[in-house]
Amino acid sequence: MNKKIGAGVLTSVMALGVLAGCGGGSTGDQKDAQGGAGKTTELRFYTFGTEGNYNWKKTIAAYEEKNPGIKINLIGLSEKGDTQEALKKLDLAAASGEAMDVLMFSDAASYAQRVALGMVAPIDDYINKDGYKVNDEYKVDTKLNGKYYALPGKFNPWYVLLNKNMLDAAGLKVPTDWTWDDFMDYAKKMTQGEGANKVYGTYFHGPQNGGWLDYAKLAMENQPENPEFIKADGSSNMDSPLFKKSLEIRVKMEKEDKSATPYADMLSQKLNYRTQFFNQKAAMIVTGSWMNTELGGTDQVPLNFNVAVAPFPKNNASDPSGYATVTTDYMSVAAASQHKDEAYKFIRWMTTDGQLVQGKNVPSWSKVKQEDLGKIIETILSATKNPEKVDKASLVSVLSNAKSSAIVPPVSYQAEVYKAVNEEFEKLILGKQDIDTTVKASQERVNSIIASNKK
Repeated sequence: MNKKIGAGVLTSVMALGVLAGCGGGSTGDQKDAQGGAGKTTELRFYTFGTEGNYNWKKTIAAYEEKNPGIKINLIGLSEKGDTQEALKKLDLAAASGEAMDVLMFSDAASYAQRVALGMVAPIDDYINKDGYKVNDEYKVDTKLNGKYYALPGKFNPWYVLLNKNMLDAAGLKVPTDWTWDDFMDYAKKMTQGEGANKVYGTYFHGPQNGGWLDYAKLAMENQPENPEFIKADGSSNMDSPLFKKSLEIRVKMEKEDKSATPYADMLSQKLNYRTQFFNQKAAMIVTGSWMNTELGGTDQVPLNFNVAVAPFPKNNASDPSGYATVTTDYMSVAAASQHKDEAYKFIRWMTTDGQLVQGKNVPSWSKVKQEDLGKIIETILSATKNPEKVDKASLVSVLSNAKSSAIVPPVSYQAEVYKAVNEEFEKLILGKQDIDTTVKASQERVNSIIASNKK
């Protein structure tokens, strides 16, 4: 992957080298089934996911019932579902030679990094034997360096949440397929009032402090390939005309149309996207569908209006629709597993029928029927305070038509890139430099970061 490995996982590299030399680690605390009748094969499943978020007891019981002779030993790595804590414990477990069979990662960066460390087994042979194509079977592409090391679990694409009452008042329809130009037009039409009572057409929650960089590349994120600042081949993508377009969208909406909450207000008032939307200070927000569990309102943030959902906007009307940033769970077979066949069979089930049994998330599995998707969404919304205020049909439509861009293996110096782009964006949005200067400075800084990190 031509990248430096982060210091935090260097100990794992050394330890994994030792493990590889002694045949893949200890199996002393793992029951082994080498074909004998009545024997049980224990699969050790390491996850950051909590019982509350993933319904493990019910899901695992269903799998064990269907597969006699298999026992799933769930190893929860964080009671809070804290992914950073979970990764530290996972690396420690790998370094100390614990038996591992199934690994679950929460994001592309931690998945790609553990693949680079040799912790994860490729599963292409199993996929070929089963006779399916991952891109046909799932909505998320998990391929890294030409191979598959994971199957995707949940499916959380970015989308647009809209205040349906404000839409109706402005005489606007819920969009089913739209462009950034349409989005800007909607925002202008729904902006109203002045001063402290002003309602903005939209609110962008970033970038800030090197995070939420999605809001600096809005026009890049609806592409099938290379939606990031760094391309899949490791070169800079800052010369993409879509980066410049992303900046133009932000400047036009805030400075010319005055339809987006000022960036300076977001920083100085420490604004949050949830409260800006639910307190009706913004008519629309572009955000991720982790918000599904909050759409009908919660105790902390009640819902006092009707909500509709629209797909992530396209750049041109003729572009394919549905592409957006997507987050998923990466379900993998551990390289050190002594039971790779059984581990693969489990992750295949977990990312297909198991998602339906779990009933906690929208699945990446393409074969989910519309009525099943509707039931899952109904279950998710029923846990909120006012599910009846959510336009369920628009939500189902967006989620069933969404798809993810090809995964770009994250680089170990991603944080440096984000910080540089964030700083240049702030100079632009706070009026200290123009768009062309911002693009040029961003290109130069990112190229310099790439060069200094090359071996």
